[in-house]
Amino acid sequence: MAPRTRNTLSSTRREGASLNVRPPSPHPSGATPPPIPRDLVPRHVAIVMDGNGRWAKARGLPRTEGHKAGEASLFDVIEGALELGIPYLSAYAFSTENWKRSPDEVRFLMGFNRDVIRRRRDELNAMGVRVRWAGRPGRLWKSVIDELRAAEEMTVGNRTLTLQFCVNYGGRAEIADAAVKLAGDIAAGRVKPSKVDEKVFARYLDEPDIPEVDLFVRSSGEQRFSNFLLWQSAYAEMVFLDRLWPDFDRRDLWEACETYAKRDRRYGGAVPNKV
Repeated sequence: MAPRTRNTLSSTRREGASLNVRPPSPHPSGATPPPIPRDLVPRHVAIVMDGNGRWAKARGLPRTEGHKAGEASLFDVIEGALELGIPYLSAYAFSTENWKRSPDEVRFLMGFNRDVIRRRRDELNAMGVRVRWAGRPGRLWKSVIDELRAAEEMTVGNRTLTLQFCVNYGGRAEIADAAVKLAGDIAAGRVKPSKVDEKVFARYLDEPDIPEVDLFVRSSGEQRFSNFLLWQSAYAEMVFLDRLWPDFDRRDLWEACETYAKRDRRYGGAVPNKV
């Protein structure tokens, strides 16, 4: 992996913070956010937290130890997002495909996700973070759903950062579910087929009021979507970092945001060539 080089200039830039919101803890290294102009800070960052199993394997540990180590990485990244002023952060916690893993690992992940939400929701609430959940209830443990709903209810009034936990989530599943709901409304006469366009369809997604993804980040060096926020990431800038998730922290998030700030986003348009 490449050595870490970090710009330690800038200061905390968080909108919506009030006097009773606890600021994020500083990074142990003393690193501070890079001086990215406010209009170049991504509004919505989606993160695929990949590499827990490989991190554990390299240390002769079971895969579950990698998942445990990844918890600290997620919450350091959340604090880094708060420091930089990112309004929306989505974390891929458990996919619809993860049910294919061994029964023991699935049971661990169910209990681990439940316990992380329960253990951390007061801390998130204190920092003004609003928790949202995207995904299918379906096969999820009721205790996981209960904790997600409790965190949503507790933090509903927070405005510093919206954290979308994607649990039992799949991009294709979300689009298919939206199509079913839309078809139901068409059949009931509530929507005219001739009026259906991308904007109408997007209203049927899990969290339609969360903006589209600006920056899509994946750890571990793998370079694929893995069925995460497919609709929302249509014009996202992609940054793939060669660092396993348990080794990832807010400095890696800031590095990805610096890369994003240098990109020229044209959304299919182009400036005529000078001849």
